[in-house]
Amino acid sequence: MAIRLGLGLPQMRQYDLGKDVPDVAREAERIGYRSLWVFERALFPEPATQGLYGIEGLPWPDEYRHVADPLVTLTLAAAATERAEVGTSVLVAPLHVPFQLAKALASLDAATGGRVVAGFGTGWSHDEYAAASVRPFEERGKVLDELIAVCRAVWGPDPVRYDGRVTKIAPALVGPKPARPIPVLLAGSSPRALRRLVDHADGWVPVAMSSDALAAQWSTLRELAEERGRTEPIRTVVRVNASYSAKAYEGSDRQPFQGSVEQIVEDLVPYAGIGVEELLLDLQGTPRDGEELKDVAARVYEQARAAGI
Repeated sequence: MAIRLGLGLPQMRQYDLGKDVPDVAREAERIGYRSLWVFERALFPEPATQGLYGIEGLPWPDEYRHVADPLVTLTLAAAATERAEVGTSVLVAPLHVPFQLAKALASLDAATGGRVVAGFGTGWSHDEYAAASVRPFEERGKVLDELIAVCRAVWGPDPVRYDGRVTKIAPALVGPKPARPIPVLLAGSSPRALRRLVDHADGWVPVAMSSDALAAQWSTLRELAEERGRTEPIRTVVRVNASYSAKAYEGSDRQPFQGSVEQIVEDLVPYAGIGVEELLLDLQGTPRDGEELKDVAARVYEQARAAGI
């Protein structure tokens, strides 16, 4: 069976949000992409007080200077499509008020007939946590745990009850309900993150690394699931952050998924042999506009399928 392919939606500065998001979404669904995805970057600190991913001295990419709100983007895409799933990879969940986020996702799932996938992560930017004013950065793991529990409660049967550290829901009717149980996918690879995933989530949304490294992590995750008595399958959606260029990249320092369509597809091929069920291809960073993004997405899809992906 061919790997499911998903596409990252246009959220960056060069795109016309109202025009390009529904246009790209419709075309991606027509091409054959099975899912459409957004990510979250709330702000771009200037000057940066913290390196990218919290790594000292690592600069933030210019593409992060202007990133549209993920839920607004996802709603535009959902309204323009009929079949493709619409997912987040990922929402920095602790930046959101748990009850309001749970209700927004439930409403979107009800509106789409059951197409929402909720990918959550804890994030790494101190500046984003300070701006969101929800909870301190140091509490991010506990906040994510509670947010997942709040979502499960709000999405479940009425009356909804929840008594957490932050969220208190007295018995209440909360609607609309999702059209079906919304899958919760989590990012992360630390031992604590993997335990949270096995115990509380439906799937995993890792960022593409070398295929060998991913295979090793996937094996570790399956072993952990067995140790903890989990019997449900773990859905895995691998996020591929590609850097497209019209010409092949010829330098010896080429990074994975950097270069021409042919080079990007060549880097995807090893993933077909390690049991990955879905690849999320985020190609939006370098195309000049929505038309070029649609063209690149179509060529990557066609060549990936021709390569057996």
